[in-house]
Amino acid sequence: MMKTRASLAVLAAAFFLALPIAMATGQGKFSNPASLNEQAPANYKVRFDTSKGSFVIEVIRDWAPNGADRFYNLVTNGFFDDTRFFRVVKNFMVQFGINGDPAVSAKMREARIQDDPVKQTNRRGYITYATSGPNSRTTQVFINTKDNGGLDSQGFSPFGRVITGMNVVDALNGEYGDGPPAGPGPNQNRIQTQGNAYLKTDFPNLDFVKKATIEK
Repeated sequence: MMKTRASLAVLAAAFFLALPIAMATGQGKFSNPASLNEQAPANYKVRFDTSKGSFVIEVIRDWAPNGADRFYNLVTNGFFDDTRFFRVVKNFMVQFGINGDPAVSAKMREARIQDDPVKQTNRRGYITYATSGPNSRTTQVFINTKDNGGLDSQGFSPFGRVITGMNVVDALNGEYGDGPPAGPGPNQNRIQTQGNAYLKTDFPNLDFVKKATIEK
């Protein structure tokens, strides 16, 4: 009987030790993207604490409701924590929003949202989703670091703006430049399939989000 109890104790310990691993490999909050459907407040602020400092984004839901709702759910569930600013193109934009865990990325890159009409122009400091075509937005976003009004006619719909810390955004490390085929920076397909392990090895100087939180 003592041996049986000991065996059960070992199995129980192994199970509970595995829980964080399961959460970290996409088996938790992001295993069912359809459940991340809370409607965002009309206006809310998100603080990004990064390796370079902090900045705050104000999101205005009326500008792009679908995008604002998705962003709210990503932030409140910790999606952006420990993610890299993997595409920093000086005098253009800063892009991020691929999770560091490939299992999470595999779920979320299929969780597309419908396009929002473009109500605001892509001014410096405004944040917008990256897309690969109509109704293809998922989790990747970019902050314009100059006025990019030419993106408006392509359907890029801003949903918020940096209200403090734009100097931090400007200072994010851009040494690697754009990714293939435009430049030698990180390959997005490899980020999706290999996550932070790839970025830490091949692009160790990338700045990153330590934590993103809704400001009360």
